Amino acid sequence: MGPALTGSSVTLENNGAEIKEADPAAAAGTGARGMIPTDERDPPIEYRQLGRTGVTVSRIALGCGGFGGIGSAPELFGRGESDQEAFAIMDAAWEMGITLFDTAASYGGGRSEMAIGKWLRTKGRAVRERAVLATKVFHSVRGDPADRGLSRPRIQREIDGSLARLGVEQVPLYMIHEPDPDTPLEETLGALEELVRAGKAGAIGACNIEGWRLEQALAISAERGLARLDWVQNSCSLLDRAAEVDVLPVCAREGLGFTPFSPLAGGWLTGKYARDGARPPGSRMTLRPEWYRAYENERTFSALEAFAAAARGRGVDRATLALAWLLSHPRVTSIIIGPRRPEHIESARSALDVRLSANERDEIAALFG
Repeated sequence: MGPALTGSSVTLENNGAEIKEADPAAAAGTGARGMIPTDERDPPIEYRQLGRTGVTVSRIALGCGGFGGIGSAPELFGRGESDQEAFAIMDAAWEMGITLFDTAASYGGGRSEMAIGKWLRTKGRAVRERAVLATKVFHSVRGDPADRGLSRPRIQREIDGSLARLGVEQVPLYMIHEPDPDTPLEETLGALEELVRAGKAGAIGACNIEGWRLEQALAISAERGLARLDWVQNSCSLLDRAAEVDVLPVCAREGLGFTPFSPLAGGWLTGKYARDGARPPGSRMTLRPEWYRAYENERTFSALEAFAAAARGRGVDRATLALAWLLSHPRVTSIIIGPRRPEHIESARSALDVRLSANERDEIAALFG
C-alpha cells in the first residue's frame, strides 16, 4: 500500500523517498484505490484527487482507446495495438508512475478492457490494488448501431460486461461516454446510483458533455439525492479550447475534476501534418479524419509554425509543450494521453518538468488566436 495522502497534489522526489504536499488546503487522500506507488519513480510525477470522488489519480493518465481498435469505431475493431503491444505501453506507463488507465466498453469492441484485464492478471497484488481503472458506457461492444444509449437496463447489463472483461469486482471510475438524448437524465442518474450502491462502481462522471446538460444533471442529483457526476472528460487542447468556456466554469463552481482527452489534437500539435497534405499511414487523419478535418486550414498551419518556434525556444519538442500547457491549467486534474508505442510516453514525462506561469500559458494560447 502507498502512503496516506494529506493534500490533493503530491510529488515523489529523491527516487520516491520523500513525499511533499503541494496543496495543504485540499481534502485528505483515499483508501486502497488510487494510492501512490512506492517503488522508485524518475522523474517526479504528481498525483491529485479527482474532484470529490475520493480517488487519487496520476496527473498523466493512459488512454487505452487504441488497444484492439481505434476508439469505438466498429470498422476499426482489431486494427489497434495487439495485446503484446498494449502490454508494453502499460508497462512503460506504470514504470513512469501512471496509475490511471482510461478505457471504454466499446473501445476495440471490448478488446481494450480485455487487454487491461489480462495485463492486470500478470501483475502482483500491489499493482492491482493501486491501478485506477476508468471505463465508459454508451456505444455498442458488438458494433451494433441499435445497441447504444444510457437506459437503466442497458447500463445494468453493460457494467457486468465491463467488470468481467477487466477482471475486477468494482470499477473505481465509471462514466457515461456521451449524453443520451433518448433517455431521461433522471433514469440514467438513477441507474448509476444503483451501481454505486451495489458496489459495482466507485464514482461516476461524464464524457463529451455540454455545460448546460452537466448543470442539469447536477441539479437532478441534488434534488433527488442521487449520486452526482464528479468529474468531466472532454476534448481540450491548444486547438480545441471550447471546454474552457463551457464545462470548466461549472467544474470550478461545483468542485468537479477535469480529465481532458486528445491533448495533442490527434497529432496536429506534434507537427505530424504538413501543408502539402501528406498523411502518415496509420495516423488519425487517415483512420478518422472527420474528427480533425476542421484543423486543416492556413490559420492552423501558421499557428503551428509559431508554436514550433516557441517550443524550440524552450528546448523542448512540440508535444511536450502542448502537454505542459494543459498541465499548467489550474482546473485540469489529469490529462489523458494515447501513445501508440512506449516511446511516445516520453513527451509526457518531459512535460512534467516544464513549469509555465499564468502569463506564459496565456502567451502560448495567444499563438492560436
